[in-house]
Amino acid sequence: MQPRLLSLLIAFAGASAICQAPALHSIATIKSVPDRLRIEQNVRAGVPFTVAGPQGVLVGQQEGTFESWLLPVKLLSHFSMRALVEGYPVPIELNPIATSLQVFPDRTVITYSHIALTVRQTMFAPADAPEGTGAVVLFEVDAVHPVDLTFSFTPEMRPMWPKPSPGTASPEWVAKPGAYILHTDSPDLAGAVAIPTAQPGTLAPYQEKPQVHPLEFKLHVDPVRDRGKAFPLLMAVGQTALTATNDKLLGRLQQLNDALPEVYIRHASAYDQLQARLTSIETPDRALNDDFRWAEISIEQLRAQAQPEPTGALNGTPETGLVAGYFSSGDSARPGFGWYFGRDTLYTLYAVNGMGDFALTRDALAFLLRRQRADGKMMHEYSQTAASVEWKNFPYMYAAADATPLFLMAMMDYVRASGDVDFLRAHREEVMRAWQFETTHDSDGDGIYDNVQGTGWVESWPGGQPHQEIYLALLDQQASAAMVQLSTLLGDNKTHQQAELRAQKLSATIESEYYQPSTGEYAFSRNADGSLDRIRTLYPTLAWWSEGSGLKHPDASLRAWDSHDFSTDWGTRDVAESDPIYDSMSYHQGSVWPLFTGWAALADYRSHRPLSGYAHLRQNADQTTTQDPGAVTELLSGAFFEPFGRSTSHQLWSSAMVITPILRGLFGLQLDARANTVTVDPQLPADWPAAEVKNLHVGASSCDLSFSRRGQMLEVAVKTTHGPRIALSGGNPAHSAMTDTLRFPLPPVEVSLPTGLPLAGSRTTGIKVLSTNSTPHSLILEVEGMAGTTSRIAVRRNAPKLQMKAEGVSLSSRSVDGLEEGSVTFPYGTGYQKKTVTLNW
Repeated sequence: MQPRLLSLLIAFAGASAICQAPALHSIATIKSVPDRLRIEQNVRAGVPFTVAGPQGVLVGQQEGTFESWLLPVKLLSHFSMRALVEGYPVPIELNPIATSLQVFPDRTVITYSHIALTVRQTMFAPADAPEGTGAVVLFEVDAVHPVDLTFSFTPEMRPMWPKPSPGTASPEWVAKPGAYILHTDSPDLAGAVAIPTAQPGTLAPYQEKPQVHPLEFKLHVDPVRDRGKAFPLLMAVGQTALTATNDKLLGRLQQLNDALPEVYIRHASAYDQLQARLTSIETPDRALNDDFRWAEISIEQLRAQAQPEPTGALNGTPETGLVAGYFSSGDSARPGFGWYFGRDTLYTLYAVNGMGDFALTRDALAFLLRRQRADGKMMHEYSQTAASVEWKNFPYMYAAADATPLFLMAMMDYVRASGDVDFLRAHREEVMRAWQFETTHDSDGDGIYDNVQGTGWVESWPGGQPHQEIYLALLDQQASAAMVQLSTLLGDNKTHQQAELRAQKLSATIESEYYQPSTGEYAFSRNADGSLDRIRTLYPTLAWWSEGSGLKHPDASLRAWDSHDFSTDWGTRDVAESDPIYDSMSYHQGSVWPLFTGWAALADYRSHRPLSGYAHLRQNADQTTTQDPGAVTELLSGAFFEPFGRSTSHQLWSSAMVITPILRGLFGLQLDARANTVTVDPQLPADWPAAEVKNLHVGASSCDLSFSRRGQMLEVAVKTTHGPRIALSGGNPAHSAMTDTLRFPLPPVEVSLPTGLPLAGSRTTGIKVLSTNSTPHSLILEVEGMAGTTSRIAVRRNAPKLQMKAEGVSLSSRSVDGLEEGSVTFPYGTGYQKKTVTLNW
């Protein structure tokens, strides 16, 4: 038995006598083994937190107010607390004195602290809670005198939009066992809420004129009698005439209450097993290692069980898909981007394949495939209540054009990583329909699938919607390249030849139509008359998303993307700051998305610009702890380090953009399960002596990769830990043979630059690397920084006794961990100033 599970069983043993009681009851306090993976912070009022599972979600602010969703129904909102301590006649509002926040993979804990009492609020969302439940809050009270707690909340009973709301919730107090039943105007929807032994607050009788009061629980806690106990907030919903009755709802509360110890033990154990099963990294930077783990957990927490389709195609089997993210809904009926999204899922599956959860990829692809349109187009958005309405009459399901090429790309990536050709063959018809749709929807005859079939990336744009974005053209090219491989595996030679010719033609067409020799950059979009929209954007970075050669004239674009014109200190803007349409507060014309930053990081690494690649990678990873702890937000201002007010704080693809740039960029991994190989192209930071990728999944096998500096060589070794032997390949003729160990020559001199996010509200001031040029006896960096500022730099000499001359940088005689410290001072003036750093030997 696992030590953690044993500890949990022991901790709950004291609750066994209590749990035999027929009424709702408190339980023994959770005393689980402390996780190594944790985030501990002081509470920041107004900053969000999320507790998410496949059946329930709690979203709120760190001072402890929250709303509860038992998916897909918002049960209650505006939850708050106050206390009255015996002998202390002043009421104590608890939410303003929330002091600390602890986030673990399986639970979140908020602590309220006062001289008279401490209250701990523990929240979790188990995957296997009884039907109709799915989120639990436990309150543990430690007081010096008896205390009366009042819990206030607003009853909601609002299904997620667009299912119609059945009216205002009408509460009924049921004295035995002591719970509110929240009725609605529909006999098919009701809820129940209880705190064991609590009494009701104000409830206006029927005879009184209509009036509105927040619902309240009043709980008396005796510090002696109730020591070591936790009082659960129990919640349930019924969504049919059969399950929305009082008896059924109270039965669900009782079932959840009685099962809570076992439910939590299974819940915590599932997270332990998840962490043991998924890929991890071990680097000299513990924070980065943890950020990688949190990104995996963040993605796993965005699974949601779908309502059954009216057709009953799955015969009652629960269906799971990935939602785009969660955030407080306010007065709406949609918790952030809590819908199933096609393109969000498909970008994220690259990370899911990297972390080794192939079952999740299969479930997510199957979810999308079941909603493929008859003509082959892939879905874009699907509400959690879409099965309850005529969703196809709404304009969202197939509104975007990019999900179709992304589906083909993601399918190929899954098959390469997992080796699951059977899944591909089972869905051959759907794959061919998607390919047919993509190759037959070109409205202007230039051979490129265009925006006439829906939005590419932007949903609004100055001057009207684009006709054909380079973003969509690049996805079309990569989908064609993916179809070359898919058709080969399907034994379809005709499609193989068609896709190969199309991929080649698309590459040539993109270069001829979008490349601008006068600037060396690529246009944003092509109009129907053949003219170009020359707005400078980040979207051409998509050329490097899948394995391939990228753009043929990349230097000017890469230089611009890595400069302060695009690159802030917290991520990359989608539109250049210098462009006339730039607006730092807009959704599409200058904001910073971690998604874009991930694209830029991968483009940098695959273009062998690791200094900028690592800067962008760390900007995403470091945001794991800056807003919604354990998750990465949706988008931020392009001018200041501050998330948008409506930024979905627990965002699916934002967390994915921590994992993918690390595995496929920094470590340069490409998986080929059918050949049992891992191709590596590592570009480790200069201040890393070694690193590991552990439990990497390649088909049915698992392996560990180690990266170690050995003088002027970087040695990469693989150790197969499960399944058939995995070998390494370096991806070029010098390293083409499959082997257990590869050695890559290191340059004589390497440079490392500082990373780290600025203070909230800051503007961009950090150093940017515009270009790097290496020769056998020199390293030349062109950098930029704010006028008159000094930036730190570190230099590693890989060659022993190397004599070096430095220009543009001051090196000290001090050496830390084999790196020499130095500094670069930028000229005085205004704004960003350029400088050249030259190291000769």
